[in-house]
Amino acid sequence: MSGAPDPARGHGFVAVDLGATSGRVVLAVLTGGPGDERIDLTEVGRFTNGPVEVPTADGTALHWDLLHLWRGTLDGLRAAGVLARERGVDVAAVGIDSWAVDYGAVAADGILLGHLRHHRDPRLTGVADEVLDRLGAADHYAVNGLQTLPFNTEFQIVAGRHDPTWPLTASVRLVPDLVASWLTGQVVAEVTNASTTGLVDATTRQWSLPVIEALQTAYPELGDLRSRLADLVEPGTVVGPLTPAVQAATGLGAVPVVAVGSHDTASAVVGVPAEGERFAYVSSGTWSLVGLELDAPVLTEDSRRADVTNELGVDGTVRYLKNVMGLWVLSETLRTWREAGREVTLDEALAAAAEAAPRRTVVDLDAWEFLPPGDMPARIAAAAAATGQPVPDGVGQVVRCILDSLADAYRRVLAEVTRLAGREVDVLHVVGGGSQNVLLCRLTAEATGLPVVAGPVEGAALGNVVVQARAVGALHGDLTALRRVVRRSAHVERYLPAAVR
Repeated sequence: MSGAPDPARGHGFVAVDLGATSGRVVLAVLTGGPGDERIDLTEVGRFTNGPVEVPTADGTALHWDLLHLWRGTLDGLRAAGVLARERGVDVAAVGIDSWAVDYGAVAADGILLGHLRHHRDPRLTGVADEVLDRLGAADHYAVNGLQTLPFNTEFQIVAGRHDPTWPLTASVRLVPDLVASWLTGQVVAEVTNASTTGLVDATTRQWSLPVIEALQTAYPELGDLRSRLADLVEPGTVVGPLTPAVQAATGLGAVPVVAVGSHDTASAVVGVPAEGERFAYVSSGTWSLVGLELDAPVLTEDSRRADVTNELGVDGTVRYLKNVMGLWVLSETLRTWREAGREVTLDEALAAAAEAAPRRTVVDLDAWEFLPPGDMPARIAAAAAATGQPVPDGVGQVVRCILDSLADAYRRVLAEVTRLAGREVDVLHVVGGGSQNVLLCRLTAEATGLPVVAGPVEGAALGNVVVQARAVGALHGDLTALRRVVRRSAHVERYLPAAVR
């Protein structure tokens, strides 16, 4: 099942969306004539994801089970093909997006060398500070424009330079590029995700040879790092058709794989149903990414000191944003209670939080202690006590503290990025799983003083699909045109702050 899309039957596209807690495969059917196109999404496969803790000689290591994700991807592609045939549409393309920064080391013969390390792996402690001390933090930011996060790919590579697999590594591939290479046999590095490595020049959108050479000089064990990095491609590039082996495994034909905005946030931002430029967004999931869409990076010293990042977006844009804590703390809280024999559903937790006193306790969820897995209620209690605030007690108070703290973080970051970018905004779009959290959206509207448009939940999948569709000629136009299709396809809810009700 392949070939050019047949307008009379609709166009089928498959979005593979690999998240930090789950992966899924979605069949999208694009229907309607020019000016009336809309997309219908059907999830055809879902599979779990998460860190796998493995004992080591000196403690533990955190890994990803990529082979599980690969099996889920193939099963999902097969299911998408079956459903497409039932609906009488051809699958015109496949696109992959995922979380950022983590990479697979691949040997010259194409074999994956061990399991991918997780970005919360304990070996990263202190590495970022050491690297930036050697390279110069200000000079580094002036090139890559990245927020200093302990798990940026460059720091992971430095931390892994003594691994026995490193001398055997011929290719370093971020997750969506790795999966695309297994699907097609072609190796590329899609630029939106590559921009999170710390190795890309935010202005030229190319690998930064000065940064790479500086790393090699500081850490000779890295060897020739540039030779291990594939050539960069922009979203909308056709990587290649599915290999014969993948065609046989999935029942699909020589369907092209398109490099979309392969960082899931890049696809989610394309999937923001915005009108005009005066908008901000929160891509809300395990992480919250709060920011703006700009035409050029902001590489000032003020921006560096504020630790704001310039990640590259679709169509030459820049996602000027800050990574802040997301629903990770809430999910870990529920897990902690569950493992202690206290089963609390998400709905029960949110209902209790809605009844709790507002802003009784607000803590900094971006503090390092909330990064690794663990007993979040205990950490929240410690943070509250350390700052002289009431210690949350019970489900309602703990969850209300988490949501109040997230909304306050969104407020602070939004004020910061708009000031540094010189951009005024009229509306805040919340996309992703967090857009379904009614209480969080209401608290965010109150905290920011802005109308909040929540949805689509499937922002990343929609953004993935419209870029695929344009690449094969089923859609046309710029981001504004693509977002019109998103608006016609998405369900959203609106929340107004009390001041403008």
